[in-house]
Amino acid sequence: MTHPLRALPVPGGAAVLDLLPVLAAALQGAGPAWLPVPAGDARETARLAGALAVDTPIAEEVALVMATSGSTGTPKGAMLSAAALRASGAATHDRLGGPGSWLLALAPHHVAGMQVLLRSVLAGTTPTVLPTADGFDPALLPPAVAAMAPGRRYTSLVPTQLVRALEHPEATAALAELDAVLLGGAATPPALRTAAEQAGITVVLTYGMSETCGGCVYDGVPLTGVRVRIEDGRVLLGGAPLALGYRNQPEHPAFAERGWFRTDDAGTLTDGVLTVHGRLDDAITTGGLTVLPQVVEAALATHPGVRECAVVGVPDEQWGQRVVAVVVPHNPAAAPTLAEVRAHVALTLDPTAAPKQLHLVSALPLRGPGKVDRRGLADQLGATEH
Repeated sequence: MTHPLRALPVPGGAAVLDLLPVLAAALQGAGPAWLPVPAGDARETARLAGALAVDTPIAEEVALVMATSGSTGTPKGAMLSAAALRASGAATHDRLGGPGSWLLALAPHHVAGMQVLLRSVLAGTTPTVLPTADGFDPALLPPAVAAMAPGRRYTSLVPTQLVRALEHPEATAALAELDAVLLGGAATPPALRTAAEQAGITVVLTYGMSETCGGCVYDGVPLTGVRVRIEDGRVLLGGAPLALGYRNQPEHPAFAERGWFRTDDAGTLTDGVLTVHGRLDDAITTGGLTVLPQVVEAALATHPGVRECAVVGVPDEQWGQRVVAVVVPHNPAAAPTLAEVRAHVALTLDPTAAPKQLHLVSALPLRGPGKVDRRGLADQLGATEH
């Protein structure tokens, strides 16, 4: 049996609350299936609708099709069933201590923001919407948190938002009032989590993707109903929140093994706790050593002069690839030097992993919900060498 796939324009601001009845029906399996697209962005809507065949039949089990970022080509659409979405929401609330009210601070046409809406529906609460039309403004957090309903209260952020919030004392205090701040979408430097916890914020690091209804591993521990295994250093995920596959790509190798999704991430599993080391396709081969950018970023982020950072590889005749650090300094007038960066990284990592080049920037380029555009950075930095 099939039903149609329809585009679901997702507005910004409080107007997004008008979608709650539609999402409630989707969670109960009442068709059609929906493809969330950003309202007001006709070009992106057309791109997604064309690539994912809107207004054509799709399996009746599908409730939502969540588009991936599509940074390397045609976007893929993770087909999520109502049962998977319900299982994800129930497992999240169970891990956090029970249903509650949510603060929406992420774009809801991406899976992390959409899950805030879906969890609110499952909890029987109405989310509070943080105005983000002009970007994330931490000054708006205190009144937004104050407007949330009593009881347990949660939000989801990406690391760049938390960095900015910690620079705003009132925003920091507001986040500390919440029962949990889910942090995902990109790697979180250990120093950032430490700073947040020292400020009284209850941080929960989440790992997952559109193909698993968003975060499905919290602080390294799989949610109820989620399975994790490591195969040749690669993370595989399975269980109740797993997507049915990709829209119009039934033979995609990521879903080749029934009941499992092959991620692009390297990881280890120790005593049931997952550690993700970075994306396999971001790996840098330099001087015969394989370097994972996230590992170098984690080391570099502990430098007191580094506010945010990204690490990429660019072509190098001698080394094969050269490790390059892109840093947003806390104080541009006292930014770390290349020598300081190299020495700091070499304290904990092989010296070969220490950056051989440093670029200072005012902000890191992002794609999707808070992910650093490493590919764009690498292309840009590589082009400057010629």
